[in-house]
Amino acid sequence: MAKAQPEFVSYLLDSLQSIGPVRARYMFGGWGIFCDDMMFGLVADDELYLKVDKENLAAFEDEGSTAFEFNMKDGKSAHLSYYRCPEHCFDDHEEMRHWANLGLAAALRNKQNKKPKKPRAKQARQKKAPAKKPSAKTQKT
Repeated sequence: MAKAQPEFVSYLLDSLQSIGPVRARYMFGGWGIFCDDMMFGLVADDELYLKVDKENLAAFEDEGSTAFEFNMKDGKSAHLSYYRCPEHCFDDHEEMRHWANLGLAAALRNKQNKKPKKPRAKQARQKKAPAKKPSAKTQKT
């Protein structure tokens, strides 16, 4: 059974539809915000965080935004490359679109910079199955 979206997540999805087909997925106690299957935002404790990279980080820092931080099982804190969306965006749809597009662009750059993964199942089959030698019956004479 799917977890019901909180009112804040539903509001965000309505607000962000102008950038493309946006959806939310419940994950790790929060919500991932996706466009074209790329996660560009996350919601935790009714706060929206957007994807950052070296190209857009300064814009978020100039707004006084802070990184998403969480505590790991070992008690250490960890930061993700997501920064809090500026507060003024929630009152202005154009501003929300601008900042969401910054996050989406960072997600796209991140996706382009990743090396493609090889399918694991195919690798496992290749390792298990030894090369077959043709039998004497199937060889042409």
